[in-house]
Amino acid sequence: MRDDIHPAAAQTAIRSNDRPAPAIRKSHERSETFGLCASARPDYEILSNAGLELNREQNRVLCAHALPVMETLREQIANTQSMIVLTNAEGLILHSIGDDDFLARAEKVALRPGANWAEDRQGTNAIGTALAERCPMVVHGDQHYLAANRFLTCSSVPILDPYGDAIGVLDVTGDYRSYHQHTMALAKMSVQMIENHLFTTTFHETLQVSFHSRPEFLGTLMEGIVAFTSDGRFLSANRSAQFQLGMSLAGLRAHTLSSLFQTTSAQLIDRARVSLDPHLMLNLSNGAVVCARVQFRRASLAEGSRPVAVHEGARAVTREDPSQTAAGLSRLSYLDTGDPQVAAVIAKVKRVIGKDIPILINGETGTGKELLAQAIHNDSPRHAGPFVAVNCASIPESLIESELFGYEEGAFTGARRKGAIGKLLQANGGTLFLDEIGDMPYSLQVRLLRVLQERIVNPLGSTRSIAVDVAIICATHRDLREMIAQNRFREDLYYRLNGLVVRLPRLRDRTDLAVVIGKMLLRESSACAKRRPLHVAPDVMAMFERCPWPGNFRQLGNLLRTAAAMVDDDGEIRREHLPDDFFDDLRRGSAQSSAADTPSAANASVPECARLQDVTVSVITAALARHGGNVSAAARELGVSRNTIYRKMPAVETGRAVDDF
Repeated sequence: MRDDIHPAAAQTAIRSNDRPAPAIRKSHERSETFGLCASARPDYEILSNAGLELNREQNRVLCAHALPVMETLREQIANTQSMIVLTNAEGLILHSIGDDDFLARAEKVALRPGANWAEDRQGTNAIGTALAERCPMVVHGDQHYLAANRFLTCSSVPILDPYGDAIGVLDVTGDYRSYHQHTMALAKMSVQMIENHLFTTTFHETLQVSFHSRPEFLGTLMEGIVAFTSDGRFLSANRSAQFQLGMSLAGLRAHTLSSLFQTTSAQLIDRARVSLDPHLMLNLSNGAVVCARVQFRRASLAEGSRPVAVHEGARAVTREDPSQTAAGLSRLSYLDTGDPQVAAVIAKVKRVIGKDIPILINGETGTGKELLAQAIHNDSPRHAGPFVAVNCASIPESLIESELFGYEEGAFTGARRKGAIGKLLQANGGTLFLDEIGDMPYSLQVRLLRVLQERIVNPLGSTRSIAVDVAIICATHRDLREMIAQNRFREDLYYRLNGLVVRLPRLRDRTDLAVVIGKMLLRESSACAKRRPLHVAPDVMAMFERCPWPGNFRQLGNLLRTAAAMVDDDGEIRREHLPDDFFDDLRRGSAQSSAADTPSAANASVPECARLQDVTVSVITAALARHGGNVSAAARELGVSRNTIYRKMPAVETGRAVDDF
């Protein structure tokens, strides 16, 4: 390594171009200030596999949208001794694909995943310089600052998120001797595809106006897309819209729908609703007329509002009032009913929503794990996408792989014609909820881990790799750490899933039972034919408060649904409307809680002069005590019906044989 030629490095590096572009000159000056030497060996430090996977996970949405576009671009530049590179916003290479021969040469200069090509590491190069200049860059041959990189020609385009921030770079790199001028055009088109996908995904639940002066360009990369709130406030615009409107994103933020298109949101929605033509003609502020498509989907509607239907392309889209759907009731605010334990869970969850952090929900069966997962999805930026729930314990082990990953036609005996896409791909763009993840077969945990790391699905019987963009929420009632110790659950999968771990309390441990019951009865009331208001008698509510609820919310929901079907016209749920097994659970819980300080009645003696009623009470008391408060067992022993014991209950209660029930 010769440091003595450092002062002349810039001149040496640009000898193929007597008058280098200003951006290249500035980049060479920056390279000098970084202390780099043109003849020095570049920084070939490669990130560890774990570090690379972490960065891919942090850029999951970018990768999911970019990888399919990269595959298409590879077909266009095949056999050109080139490769395609995707980096994050710091210049770290996340993925690379291309011609095998050239990939081997490129690896010698660390042009591979895990390498960083920021300017302070590699000097002037298309990736690092595009990020520094925030514009597309071609760096050809000797324009590279480091001599080791001068056999390359690189065309890089920054990828911007819908808010105008650089989130990565798409780069096409090849041998400088086979450079084609159309390469940059292909790279720009590819980035525009990625950005448009990101835009429409981000602003899915908004008022979107797609427009162009020529109708034939609608639906192509050339169309401008602008997103507004329902009341016409500007949210964002893609690059084509900025060009057609003649303003930067920063300048457009001062505008509204009215100032840009000379109409209000209400007028625009009404026009779209009644028009038979999916295309509308709109006036720009500069007097130009454009052809436009209007899409309007609301994430939520005010209570009591009507469904909205407007044209989406050539078909009508109708949105139901979410207040009439289960999903509409499943929001985090709806679940926050006053219990401090639940409030703490919700507060934690709110902090990580939309941040690509997996969530693991622990809790007994029936504590509402799926309801919480649905609420997380509904409150997340993915709420417009699908919510797909998979119960890993309910699918036979022989079928769970095909259910999750899908399969091609003929993949196995009994497979459907044309195959099936599987739950992972069904959830693409949304949330996949894996309930009872602890019951997933050990052999499939490896495949799931690979999907979570690479965000790519390989259906059974297929050689295709399909990019998938899903948020993962898991739930279990099992102790996964104990299962890891027993080699029944993979430790690496556990640490991939437990970004945030929360635990839902048992129903009997919650302090908001009355509020919860009130909300559940409100739903039952609206569902029943007579729509009569329902309420619980005070003595029954007191029993509800003392019940251990071994089945948690599942048990409570079934009980209230049955009781609601049995109530009289007054809508009051009374003791006679409750199922027998509820009383069994109630007495069993009371017996367990008082076993330590309630004296056994098994040896209770009866005075000879006692009245018959006292004898009856004592006998029933003793029988109930022997059977832990189980009425059915006591009735069988005594040879009487359960109703006989229930009729004697007030006397038994007075005799203190069984605690209140």
